[in-house]
Amino acid sequence: MRYPYLIFMLVLVLGACKQKEKTVFDPQRVAVSTIYEDSVSIRAIDFLDQQTLAFAGSNGVYGTYTIPQDKIRTNILTNDSINPEFRAIAHNNQDFFMISVANPALLYKTGDVGKMELVYTEQGEAVFYDAMAFWNTNEGLAIGDSNQGCFSILITRDAGNSWKRLPCEALPPFIEGEGAYAASNSNIKIIGDTTWIATTKRFLKSMDKGKTWVAQETPISGSTPYHGMYSMDFYDENVGFAIGGDFSEPNENYANKALTKDGGKTWNLVADGEIPGYQSCVQFLPNGKGDKLVSVGFMGIHYSADQGQSWKKLSEEGFYTIRFLNDSIAFAAGKNRIAKLVFKE
Repeated sequence: MRYPYLIFMLVLVLGACKQKEKTVFDPQRVAVSTIYEDSVSIRAIDFLDQQTLAFAGSNGVYGTYTIPQDKIRTNILTNDSINPEFRAIAHNNQDFFMISVANPALLYKTGDVGKMELVYTEQGEAVFYDAMAFWNTNEGLAIGDSNQGCFSILITRDAGNSWKRLPCEALPPFIEGEGAYAASNSNIKIIGDTTWIATTKRFLKSMDKGKTWVAQETPISGSTPYHGMYSMDFYDENVGFAIGGDFSEPNENYANKALTKDGGKTWNLVADGEIPGYQSCVQFLPNGKGDKLVSVGFMGIHYSADQGQSWKKLSEEGFYTIRFLNDSIAFAAGKNRIAKLVFKE
């Protein structure tokens, strides 16, 4: 009479093992549904939590999308009759931040009186900020093109209430014309205390929350005025991927995709001469074991299951930037819209 019990227990154990051995989600198609449309270019989106997507774009437009309620809220920021263009946003545990491109740079945080509060300004013909991110509640950074003899990095250590630009002597030697592409707010990646910045010429890496920096070379070197790294992501402290190309020659697919497996010390070109061409944003698929990548650009959505060695075009739909909510749902933004992307096997 004990044998049926033992058999039943064996079935439960084997079933549990099968569940643990569940294969990693491998999307083969994507359904795209627009959630917001307006006359605005949106290159910066960020999940404030699992229920709220924040965004900012051209014409001073910024807002949130509440996922469970399917509700968009927008506002327009004006500064001295100017409607700034925002391509970089970030958040900590307390506030939402956004910084404008071009001159003057205007960095705002959510204030205590129900409106955005200006916490940093910078003027100059070369001023142009591209991306921002936070290490923790108190510490964050924003990056911009070279100005006054070096690459521009702003640092806050007081929860975003004040920002200071790093002195040139705190950075690796200057490269003439070095900047960053403000294409998708994905030039910065933070894992723990370690930070990578993708410039137009190379990587800058810090392992102490922006106190010291080293340069890392990349084969995506910016061989023409508009060719270079437009986006990068890291799955963990070792595996990272960079993508770009030349937006003026979007079908060119040489020297525009690179993989690192040692934290950025060395980078190797992958899928060289193969699709995709120019892409403005790349993200690792959550829970994809560092193998699976999705990239977007104005010429479509692409997917790789093998660390970028080969790619499949999933959609002709064009976007500038993408962020994943989980391994099957993402949100993407671009010209005049934000959309929900549901990936399916």
